[in-house]
Amino acid sequence: MYEVPAIGFDGNDFLNSALLVHSAKSPQETLEVLQQIEKSMGRKPKTGTAYENRVIDLDILLFDDLICNEPGLIIPHPRMVERDFVMKPLSAIAADLLHPVLKQTIKSLTVSNELMGIVERSGISLSRNLPDFQTQLKKFPIDKLHFIAIEGNIGSGKTSLANKISEDFNGKCVLERFADNPFLPLFYEDKERYSFPLEMSFLADRYQQLSDDVAQQELFSNFTVADYYVIKSLIFSKITLQAEEYALYKRLFNMMYKELVKPDLYVYLYQTEERLLENIKKRGRDYEQNIEASYLAQIQQGYAEFIRSQKDLKIKVIDVTDLDFVNNPEDYLKVLEQISEAIAAG
Repeated sequence: MYEVPAIGFDGNDFLNSALLVHSAKSPQETLEVLQQIEKSMGRKPKTGTAYENRVIDLDILLFDDLICNEPGLIIPHPRMVERDFVMKPLSAIAADLLHPVLKQTIKSLTVSNELMGIVERSGISLSRNLPDFQTQLKKFPIDKLHFIAIEGNIGSGKTSLANKISEDFNGKCVLERFADNPFLPLFYEDKERYSFPLEMSFLADRYQQLSDDVAQQELFSNFTVADYYVIKSLIFSKITLQAEEYALYKRLFNMMYKELVKPDLYVYLYQTEERLLENIKKRGRDYEQNIEASYLAQIQQGYAEFIRSQKDLKIKVIDVTDLDFVNNPEDYLKVLEQISEAIAAG
């Protein structure tokens, strides 16, 4: 924490700090969260163009190596390098980080900056005496595997878990590109008409992505974690396709499946249909809002049949109905514990 006098107006001293945050959210979603925090803490809209006192001011300085120039959001922050009260706290936690535009380290940019006055350290500590979460993570042998596939029904949290594991264990995260599929919203409007082109396009996309992204390990990643595996193509298509279409589809699937890398561990996240519907409603995708519990039950049954009949894959089923592993660290550790037990079982 750093303390610095108000600059550009007559006001109270400011307390400044820089934080490193891991998140599965997009930059725009992150900005919305920060603005909500400011509002909840009592920040009021500016009354003019001049600087003024404020109870809290949260800015995104950098977002990985992203360069973004959108209305209301510019990354890297356009004035960060001009401000000692920003750069010195940032340098304290990320001195060797490279500015994605200027191609210089934060430390070098901070040393060369003399636009602002000296910033002195305050005696305030940000610690809340929480357990060392990183130390707890080290006991889990997640990164000993080459490839983990995380599966589950619609709204089960598989993408959130894949993101968290990849962040915490330095893994390469492979996420299904369903948002780019033009047939998906059409399918939810007219399943009979669009089921076959939807399933064929999904199969082609999943095969290509798994072939390219899983087979080729990145230099600085320990392992790969995906929020799906190609077997879901067979499960969903059996529900949506007519018998003749499914027979053709299965022939094509079997030919492609032989060529794919198999996961070292296949994790299935189970949640009740009631909880799944709550999650679907909460995340607010328009084309998912008419999904019925009966459809989710069919998918659940399809996965259950696959899991019971499967002999070639190591599978771990985890009931996460009563767990909030996204917002509750203890629940997240419980999920990691079960995954680790499956790994240790050999």
